[in-house]
Amino acid sequence: MLVDEDRSVSETYNVLQWAVGTGEPGHTFILLDADGKIAWIRDYGAPENGGVMYVPVAELTSQISQNLGN
Repeated sequence: MLVDEDRSVSETYNVLQWAVGTGEPGHTFILLDADGKIAWIRDYGAPENGGVMYVPVAELTSQISQNLGN
């Protein structure tokens, strides 16, 4: 979990494309590899992505596993 008060990390990983109305990052999950590159990314909060405020852990682990090839 990250508190990104100055939005520098959010900007680096381009998650502000799904920012909430106040301009803050929403419910975006990112898994980075050992080199700091995005291995998996999914935003759940934006209306175009379903606008959900809670994602069941089983769904997250399933999505991550599928996208990592495990």
